[in-house]
Amino acid sequence: MDSFIREWKLAMKDRVVLVSFFVVTLLSSYSSIVGLNESASELTMIERVEKQVNQDREYSLAKQSDAGSAAYYVFHFTYDPPSSLAFVSRGVRDELPWKHRIRMLALEGQIYETDAGNPQLSGLGKLDFAFVAAFLLPLFFIILLYDLRAVEIRNNRWHFLAATSGDGRQLLMTRLVLRSFLLLSALILPFVVAATYSGVSLMQMMLVIAAVLVNTLIWSVLAFFVINRIKSGPTTAAVLLGCWFLFAIAIPVGGKHLVEKLIEVPRGGELLLTQRETVNDAWDLPKEATMLPFLERHPQWTNTPPITKQFEWRWYYAFQQVGDQTVEPISKALSEGIVKRDTAMGLVALASPSLLTQRLISQTANTDIKSFQRYDKCVRSFHQSLREFHYPMMFGNVEYSLEHMTGLPSFKPCIN
Repeated sequence: MDSFIREWKLAMKDRVVLVSFFVVTLLSSYSSIVGLNESASELTMIERVEKQVNQDREYSLAKQSDAGSAAYYVFHFTYDPPSSLAFVSRGVRDELPWKHRIRMLALEGQIYETDAGNPQLSGLGKLDFAFVAAFLLPLFFIILLYDLRAVEIRNNRWHFLAATSGDGRQLLMTRLVLRSFLLLSALILPFVVAATYSGVSLMQMMLVIAAVLVNTLIWSVLAFFVINRIKSGPTTAAVLLGCWFLFAIAIPVGGKHLVEKLIEVPRGGELLLTQRETVNDAWDLPKEATMLPFLERHPQWTNTPPITKQFEWRWYYAFQQVGDQTVEPISKALSEGIVKRDTAMGLVALASPSLLTQRLISQTANTDIKSFQRYDKCVRSFHQSLREFHYPMMFGNVEYSLEHMTGLPSFKPCIN
């Protein structure tokens, strides 16, 4: 205990320790505040757009006289609200859509024709808490730990300290644990304050802290191993920086490049083009070319009267759905490819503590690929409910009326 108190007093007099503690606290606070503002901004946008879409829907419905027009002119707002913990990690929310404004037209085109943001900014990423904890914190470990033993050797104090403390390794371990604890506290305390303000559950807080602890433990063990075997401070720093470059940059970036090369995924643009061509071609094809594949999916409408007019809403929405049916193989391949790539990156993360930490935090915050696919599935389910609501008015005996339209489905987020 005496040695620990002595080392604590020495650490409190070390400018490098104090400056590192201050900088990490600043980075953690800044990233948490920015994340909270991002989440608040998204929630405000959702509330504003949802209110506007609802007002437009009421206005549009009041002007329509049939089911086809009502389905065509009425928009619906779908969205994936940020979780209370989303402030710690942007995840894929800057790269993949988390909101749509859709109609009962062909869905695939509406899903992939969306605002993707600025690709340059998305590529650079954002300084969120997960990035600070996973990639920047190890650099501060290197700054604080690389010279622990070398400085004593340069000043000819190491053998004396090792002899008086009984074990040089124990002295190194005490200093390493103390400095690691200080850096960890600087990172975690602002997060706990922000998480409490955001209403994050204790379990989720503990999961994030556990992910950070694992990263801290790995880098501390690596630092202790290198420091205990190399006497030169600059050499120790070079080795540790090389390890950081390997584990925090080379493996994640190289792994991502290799995964994208080995696992091919159809482009959304390819899917969008194919679907549009199918929909546009339907105008010039015989009505049977559209109705036959449509009725295969909806045999309950087989006995409806044949289409004799040049234009009927039921035929129009039939070829909208056939457009989606045509690109189903591409859409399925795209979805499965994304899952395969994400699974592969999970294996890559096993070789990169920083990438593993970032992925664990993103999963806890519900900003990862699985969360995106959950939202995508939710949108598709809602769009299907729109078809099920409108088709009886177009193909069956249900008459269109404003009273009946009060039962129009409303989107509800699919939240875990």
